[in-house]
Amino acid sequence: MAEILVVDDEPSICDMLCFSLGKEGHRVRSAHDAGQAFDLIGESMPDVVLIDWMMPGMSGVELIHCLRSEPATRRLPIIMLTAKDNESDKIEGLVGGADDYILKPFSNRELSARIKALLRRSKPHKTQQKIKSGALTLDPQTQMVTIGGRNVAATRIQFRMLHFLVAHENQVFSRRQILDNVWGTDKFISERTIDVQIRRLRKMLAAHNRLGLEESIQTVRGIGYCYRSI
Repeated sequence: MAEILVVDDEPSICDMLCFSLGKEGHRVRSAHDAGQAFDLIGESMPDVVLIDWMMPGMSGVELIHCLRSEPATRRLPIIMLTAKDNESDKIEGLVGGADDYILKPFSNRELSARIKALLRRSKPHKTQQKIKSGALTLDPQTQMVTIGGRNVAATRIQFRMLHFLVAHENQVFSRRQILDNVWGTDKFISERTIDVQIRRLRKMLAAHNRLGLEESIQTVRGIGYCYRSI
């Protein structure tokens, strides 16, 4: 599932979210102010950030502005959690860079649904939904690759890489972007590892399909790789 960062100065809120979201399989970390949030993001890039508006020092809106101004965190999915319920406040939060806005008190079920919806839009490879592309089917829950109705053995890394590329069909990614999304930003792995894994993926697809499915993983010269259904 996803890695979630909760930024809220109320320990009870952080503890509650860590518990409830953790039960759903997410890895949840918490920070009580903007400084701690920057430190945790620097250690490992989260998939979603939940940010309280009213915090000591830098407010949630100011924190979002800082995150949106940096290339590494510009596209980071952010949900604002706040008790500020005026329409003008909601507009300020969304215009300021939040992807979604949830009022306190909120239900855990609603928050979970909002997180899943945001992941479907921004990081489809982080969801548990099956992905189909032509003869190829990927099931994140079972980590199973199916080609033409036949199960294909794939390593954990092969599945994650193929799932990432297929989930973002027609999008081109650099080797570094693939590394960060498949292995994580906290792993120190050579970008050439991607080339090795791509060759293995193509070989695996070619061995189980006579339609040239391996050609769907395309090399974009000078940039990286992308998946285009044939």
